[in-house]
Amino acid sequence: MLCATSRLLAAPAGTTPPAQPRARGPALRCRRRELHFPSYPALPSCDFLAGRLGRPSLPPGRRVILRRARMTPAMDGGPPGSELRARRGRCGTQPARAVVAKDAAQSPKRPAQGSRRLEAAGGWAVLALVTLLSFATRFHRLDEPPHICWDETHFGKMGSYYINGTFFFDVHPPLGKMLIGLAGYLSGYDGTFLFQKPGDKYEHHSYMGMRGFCAFLGSWLVPFAYLTVLELSKSLPAALLTAALLTFDTGCLTLSQYILLDPILLFFIMAAVLSMVKYHACADRPFSTRWWCWLTLTGISLAGALGVKFVGLFVILQVGLNTISDLWCLFGDLNLSLVTLAKHLIARIVCLIALPLALYTATFAVHFMVLTQSGPGDGFFSSAFQARLSGNNLHNASVPEHLAYGSVITVKNLRMASGYLHSHRHLYPEGIGARQQQVTTYLHKDYNNLWIVKKHNTNSDPLDPSFPVEFVRHGDLIRLEHKETARNLHSHYHEAPLTRKHYQVTGYGINGTGDSNDFWRIEVVNRKFGNRIKVLRSQIRLIHLVTGCVLGSSGKVLPKWGWEQLEVTCTPYLKETLNSVWNVEDHFNPKLPNISLDVLKPSFPEILLESHMVMLRGNNGLKPKDNDFTSKPWHWPINYQGLRFSGINDTDFRVYLLGNPVVWWLNLVSIAIYLLLGSILVLAVQRGVCLPAEVQGLSQVLLQGGGQVLLGWALHYFPFFLMGRILYFHHYFPAVLFSSMLTGILWDTLLRLCAWRLASCCSSSLARSIHIGGILSLLLGTAYSFYLFHPLAYGMVGPLAQNPLSPMAGLRWLESWDF
Repeated sequence: MLCATSRLLAAPAGTTPPAQPRARGPALRCRRRELHFPSYPALPSCDFLAGRLGRPSLPPGRRVILRRARMTPAMDGGPPGSELRARRGRCGTQPARAVVAKDAAQSPKRPAQGSRRLEAAGGWAVLALVTLLSFATRFHRLDEPPHICWDETHFGKMGSYYINGTFFFDVHPPLGKMLIGLAGYLSGYDGTFLFQKPGDKYEHHSYMGMRGFCAFLGSWLVPFAYLTVLELSKSLPAALLTAALLTFDTGCLTLSQYILLDPILLFFIMAAVLSMVKYHACADRPFSTRWWCWLTLTGISLAGALGVKFVGLFVILQVGLNTISDLWCLFGDLNLSLVTLAKHLIARIVCLIALPLALYTATFAVHFMVLTQSGPGDGFFSSAFQARLSGNNLHNASVPEHLAYGSVITVKNLRMASGYLHSHRHLYPEGIGARQQQVTTYLHKDYNNLWIVKKHNTNSDPLDPSFPVEFVRHGDLIRLEHKETARNLHSHYHEAPLTRKHYQVTGYGINGTGDSNDFWRIEVVNRKFGNRIKVLRSQIRLIHLVTGCVLGSSGKVLPKWGWEQLEVTCTPYLKETLNSVWNVEDHFNPKLPNISLDVLKPSFPEILLESHMVMLRGNNGLKPKDNDFTSKPWHWPINYQGLRFSGINDTDFRVYLLGNPVVWWLNLVSIAIYLLLGSILVLAVQRGVCLPAEVQGLSQVLLQGGGQVLLGWALHYFPFFLMGRILYFHHYFPAVLFSSMLTGILWDTLLRLCAWRLASCCSSSLARSIHIGGILSLLLGTAYSFYLFHPLAYGMVGPLAQNPLSPMAGLRWLESWDF
């Protein structure tokens, strides 16, 4: 598609398309026909319609030859009368940007310097107005409600952890939470608020700094989108329409006003897209200061997006695809030397790969440097990882080196985020195997994780001073007695609760007395019989003597009767996996000498790799909980169901996350129209249909500028259909940014085409009215819809929407909207 559309040429209406050299293929047929189009009346107010801020209109009698299918104002070209050699290669004939004059002496004078400065000042004024309106809507009533809303309970708490230096676990990379914690610290928050549950009052605690930081970043989404569309389309109306759609979208507004990761993520995504578009616009000036700045900012923004959430991988993919396409076209330019090609390649490797990786790694280095205290996330990580945390029982600890009978131990599964072998006094419910004591894995430190190692054939106390120390060796038969309940680790042929064809594991017996189903053979991975078991370092497997199965953790979350802990089974499949491999972590035996654990502390690459494995496993294991407002990806574009941020009853302060339906449904219709119109244009170009010059230029904007943002929408939407984790409505908002930009480009282009068509047969004033009136209608309609739905974002108190007295009465257009 890119190579087909790159053959389009833009020329002012009323001029003859430029003659081209003879070439094969349908794309150049119309050029050989030398068709002449009638001179249509020029549209008034050309600078407004073209949106060329700070760039004078093209003087009559000149033609603009676009380089690599980009709309570029004529003033960026060389001096009048200059011509550059055509670029030759696989992407077709691509003339360098130049302004060709029939006669330099006959060319009208360029606009005065003062006029250009006035236009530039007007452009800056419009940008300032857009930015001011965005900030005003995001900071309005930012302090309300003065209590925890939705996921503030998670990310506000994590900000507190950074202030206190307490280690925690989260499924997302750390940058977003670190920035929230830094904002809280700089604004006077002391990290003492508990953030226990939604609805808890902040009272005297300083929370406005964290909310203000998120609102600040969320406010930049609108000017970033405005500048991106302005660069892609060179159209001020398209940019203004995009800015209005995002400014007046209640969903984007709501997400920007609370302590969440979403405004931070969206900020970096839009910054990456804007920087990418800007450095592509500098392609005719490679290796200039502006080119390097925008390329570097693209890499920094990519690192920021990935450092907040793994969703940032989607914008990395978009930039990567554009970079590959750009390099491929450069490779086809036979005017470039191999040295220049190598410079282009190295520049992109350094700025778009090495720099983001370095910054992303640096965020984890800071993360580990700040969080040095033991906290609620310890149990998700390996024993060696925990040894580096102050306050953890393994930090600077000394334990007996070898396992002996009579030792009190904890046994940890080596699968990431599986936890410790655990039991409690609760029994399996009726119909779930044998009604015996539950055995699970638990992610947190707990007394119910303690087990006593005993010989399989005796109940004597190995800690009796009269008995000599006897070490446990590879191949021994042992019993594991639960210290708190005195029941033995037990298995039998009953089926496991969740995993079919696996056997149930229970706690059985009274005061350590059970039966032969309590016997386990301990084996050290890759060791010979007779070797001692080393604490922390030996990887062990427990083989059930009677059934021959292997003790393991399936990683599946048990229902409420199992306290949502993880299932433990005995698998008859003897293949060695991390699910069935364990290590001894805590070890207490007063009869044995201790050794220091400092030698077990891992290096930075090791903890970086482990943290990513834990995050990915935790992300995939996210399951819905009771009363969670989950949704499906097909719900999102149609705005099918929102998300309750705060309040339920008519006496509560209610905030409801829902996209402005006028904006979202207009975006959805625009995507459908674009796919239809874009397909027609691509087919027309490929078949060599000769289009008028004005249509060629507008088609080029639509296919390339619109295609860029459509690609972003698709990359940030369709991957969610492949995800098995729990999904929420707010996951669609990165895609909303791109669909809004596509709407701005599409409707501006359609209205321009209508105006151009009317200008050929009617008065120019009517043509101008069609374009300007259409844009103003869309702007005013969007603003009015925001006036109707703004209580969803800023909060409602009083009757619910079903009540005629409610401010939202009559606005519940879908039954699934729960406000």
